[in-house]
Amino acid sequence: MEHTNRAHALLSASGAHRWLLCTPSAVLEQQFEDSSSEAAREGTLAHELAEAKVRNYFYKASFSKTKLNNLIKKLKANELWQDEMMGYTDDYLDYIKSVALALKTQPYIAIEKRVDFSKYVPEGFGTADCILISTDTLHIIDLKYGKGVPVSAEANPQLSLYALGAYETYGLLYPIKTVKLSIIQPRLADGISEWECPLEALLSFGSYVTERAKLAIEGKGEYAPGEKQCRFCKAKTRCRARAEENVKLAFMTSKKPPLISNGEVGEYLKQGLDVAKWIKELQEYALSECLKGNQIQGWEAVEGRSSRNWTNMDEAFHVLESNGIPTAMLWEKKPLSLAQIEKTIGVKEFKDLVGNYVVKTPGKPTLVESGDKRGAISNKVTSLEAFN
Repeated sequence: MEHTNRAHALLSASGAHRWLLCTPSAVLEQQFEDSSSEAAREGTLAHELAEAKVRNYFYKASFSKTKLNNLIKKLKANELWQDEMMGYTDDYLDYIKSVALALKTQPYIAIEKRVDFSKYVPEGFGTADCILISTDTLHIIDLKYGKGVPVSAEANPQLSLYALGAYETYGLLYPIKTVKLSIIQPRLADGISEWECPLEALLSFGSYVTERAKLAIEGKGEYAPGEKQCRFCKAKTRCRARAEENVKLAFMTSKKPPLISNGEVGEYLKQGLDVAKWIKELQEYALSECLKGNQIQGWEAVEGRSSRNWTNMDEAFHVLESNGIPTAMLWEKKPLSLAQIEKTIGVKEFKDLVGNYVVKTPGKPTLVESGDKRGAISNKVTSLEAFN
């Protein structure tokens, strides 16, 4: 049940998207300390809650409602607790329940199961959030609590490694022929991603993983910087391969025509995404080094813009009012925002009571990479619009 202190393998499943593409990165990262962000700790808290709910649903005899309520009470004492976690983890549980109830036979269910895929990756292991096995189908279900980047289940390397580990554990007991992968991101509007493949495709992936893992475990192979593999790499700020790639992209001067085409605009924007992130990360690293007393040539840390705050606002206001300052001058009345009211009274009651008074206006146009689920828009007038 304890998620915080779990061991992690050098070639972890969660980092597979990185070390499969950039094999030396796994060993390179070992020089840097682990750090945990608030978002990661919040995700850990949500996972503990989700696990408890799933256990209570499927295994009431060993994990009763009383145990569940006691755990929830304990989790609520955490400073990162948000009441919305209850609803989001219910969404995760509801998905698992819907999958299990749709099966023709009662499935085997494993919750937070440690899986061993060391046959493919040296010392490889991980923890699968939920495993369902029914007749000839192995189903891996994973909860992602983040609300930033959508994660696709299609050929997902983390879940595929979990599936390989599960197959090695249960393959002799069940005639597995089909593998299904599901990722649930309840905080996203369209937060369910599903994908399936025949067992042969999974085993083919296992062969590919085996070759890449041999290089990665020894820190060999070519560095391959890129937005996807660098995003969460601990070495990304100081990685020479990434630095040289971004410098090359930022200062390319080989283009001959006086005007660049729209096609080139698109390419430059894509290339510049990681350049911008890299510069920001370099600034953050340089500031931390300066604050430690280490020298970054040409740069230093200074105090930023200061701010003022009351030491005791109530007493300060009392003094002002005692000296003739009207109370009305010290306060302003503001309504809560639509989102704040909805959160306060609950989505359903909000919709029932005042849903008819809400209109959704289009957001300001924003630039994203092609393939975004929101669909492309344009100011160009179509022939149908023109003639109408």
